[in-house]
Amino acid sequence: MGEVGITPIPAPESDLDFGVAWHYGDPHREQRLLIAGEASVDLSHWGVVTVTGVDRLSWLHSLTTAFFDNLEPYVSRIALILSPHGHVEQELHVVDDGETTWLITPPNTATALTAYLNSMRFMLRVEVADVSEEFAVVWEPVHAVDPSVITWLTPDEFAGAGNAAAGYVDKYVTARPELFLGRQVIVPREMLEQRLDQFPYRAGTWAYNAIRTAAAVPQLARETDHKSLPHELGWIGSGVHLQKGCYRGQETVARVYNLGKPPRRLVLLHLDGSDSDLPSHGDEVTTAAGKVIGFIATPARHYELGPIATAVIKRSTPVDETLHVIHDGNVITANQELVVTDA
Repeated sequence: MGEVGITPIPAPESDLDFGVAWHYGDPHREQRLLIAGEASVDLSHWGVVTVTGVDRLSWLHSLTTAFFDNLEPYVSRIALILSPHGHVEQELHVVDDGETTWLITPPNTATALTAYLNSMRFMLRVEVADVSEEFAVVWEPVHAVDPSVITWLTPDEFAGAGNAAAGYVDKYVTARPELFLGRQVIVPREMLEQRLDQFPYRAGTWAYNAIRTAAAVPQLARETDHKSLPHELGWIGSGVHLQKGCYRGQETVARVYNLGKPPRRLVLLHLDGSDSDLPSHGDEVTTAAGKVIGFIATPARHYELGPIATAVIKRSTPVDETLHVIHDGNVITANQELVVTDA
């Protein structure tokens, strides 16, 4: 499956992971290998953007939801860029090495991010570069910094190591359904294969997303749409610092947190497995009476849980209500597991 000589199966052209290995013949076994810490995942379709210059951290502090003032080298952060109305526009996985701030970005977002950051430079001493053609990202199921490469660790909340992020509050997510323990490392593209071979096996993005989905960890363009608020997806704390100064969209973040509730919430759906088909991203989620209440975010076939999916649905939906997923005109029944509990 991930051994030398086995041909990888590419992700479908319609998938966000098009361009890298989807699986190596046995996605369930690949999931087990990831859980066991024995496989790596090629995420070289993710973007890499660098920010240099003496003003870089204070500048990013003012533009994003994360706390970057006095950030120590090799400390990982999630940062979001919000619209003026507080909707999620960009997701950044951030680590600074003391001279350069490295931004890992989900597929197909590095170009837009670079353009936006360059438009916000003004007279500050910062330089922004999209270096995705020179550097590649690898996912490894290890929650420790590798001093030989730039390493971004999943937040402690996702990895089951506690809620250590500064400014964290557990108002929205008290616990993840499963763990998503690992790291993203940045390597020169000419060293990609060498880095992947440091693990005995390889796993594809099918397995990677199944593990991520089981833990209900959001990803831009999968769990988000044009009106997503960070509160809905459990990014308060892990991606949004509540004790920092002004940034674009901050008023909405504070208002919703202090005075109200967002209209939707992230849930994990356990799907009826009697049909071999999985739903697709964007499929409608309805009540049994047919009222549309949300959409499928990431569907997955998990090696233990069976067919599952993250979904974003109306907050007012009763937790014990059986839901319907409409896929290709057919109905798949689903039960909810709460992820965001007070959205």
